[in-house]
Amino acid sequence: MPIRAALIDDSAVVRKHLAELLTRGGIEVVCTAADPVFAWAKLPTLAGGWPDVIVLDVEMPRMDGITFLQQLMAERPTPVVMCSTLTEAGCATTMQALAAGAVSFVTKPKLGLRDFLEDRSNGLVEAVKAAARARVRASASIGPAAGRASSTSSAAAGTTRSPPDAALAAMAETTERVVAIGSSTGGVQTLEALLKQLPRTAPGMLIVQHMPERFTQAFAERLNGLVAMEVKEAQSGDRLVNGRVLIAPGGRHLRLKRSGAQYVVDVADGPLVNRHKPSVDVMFRSVAAAAGGNAIGALLTGMGDDGARGLLEMRRAGARTAAQDEASCVVFGMPMEAIKLGAAEAVVALEDLPRWLLERAAEPARDAGGSHPANGAGTQQPSARTSDPPSGGALNRPSWAER
Repeated sequence: MPIRAALIDDSAVVRKHLAELLTRGGIEVVCTAADPVFAWAKLPTLAGGWPDVIVLDVEMPRMDGITFLQQLMAERPTPVVMCSTLTEAGCATTMQALAAGAVSFVTKPKLGLRDFLEDRSNGLVEAVKAAARARVRASASIGPAAGRASSTSSAAAGTTRSPPDAALAAMAETTERVVAIGSSTGGVQTLEALLKQLPRTAPGMLIVQHMPERFTQAFAERLNGLVAMEVKEAQSGDRLVNGRVLIAPGGRHLRLKRSGAQYVVDVADGPLVNRHKPSVDVMFRSVAAAAGGNAIGALLTGMGDDGARGLLEMRRAGARTAAQDEASCVVFGMPMEAIKLGAAEAVVALEDLPRWLLERAAEPARDAGGSHPANGAGTQQPSARTSDPPSGGALNRPSWAER
């Protein structure tokens, strides 16, 4: 059966051309609406049932697209592709939309709009088809953000799933642990939920989120205002230290380098890797080479296989590695590929990932053979077995499962 899509845009011209474009791409347009208020009344009455995907504008009368998206994700979670004009203000708006649950976005240009609407290569058809495979759920956070100005743990505040105090204390004494995280479709919400649970003493983090130029800076700025750690778009020469998160810039690859006893990053242009720039594989491989057993890697929600082979290199270099579990992923593609390769020693639910990262960071670093240097070669961690990943229902366990 064809994918069923709804179009919500206040421009009749835009609706007409986008409907034709989607139809030529094999997508059935079952509903068009000039604003979200009209859409709310129309969507439940569709003969074939609720649409598979909604294509949504931002600036509309009576109700803006962000407000509609928030209500939609709270009441009837549905894959949404934002299709709006790119401006400096719109950049932040798009970040807000992705954080509210939109699966992806396609940018409408200010100039040459008609050419864009008639261009079959503008990415909308592909975005809608990808969104139809996404698993979305009601908007929810895995817990409150740790206050930037407060050192009080979330346990003291009465929240659940807070990291143990011992892990926090041990981590504050560690200066050379590195966390590398890769994500794509669904990653904006996922990363926000994850980072909100980490204290400002957490290890330095590198993040590749598949996102085009200009959007990564707005993404970093948004996170910086929400979480306890410092978050910034990475620049060459930036030092990776505890309490800092460096986001790979759109259109540039991010690599980790060792400078004496310190870690610094390099941001540079280069060819697409796995059809992406930045590429998770590029970052993971550099982390494997520069940090080895001092690193922790996690591959989160996303489509395709970018990051799977790089995560395997990290594990072979002694790093602790995890993949997000299927139940908490928007798209299980990237984590699934890592699991198939044996790159992930653990499969971890999103709600458990903050604790898993902090506990791994509190442990002594390992060498490439999986041993702790202080304990002597060959001392294998019981939780870091190198067995092949199980198949079937094992991928759906609600908490992390050591592999």
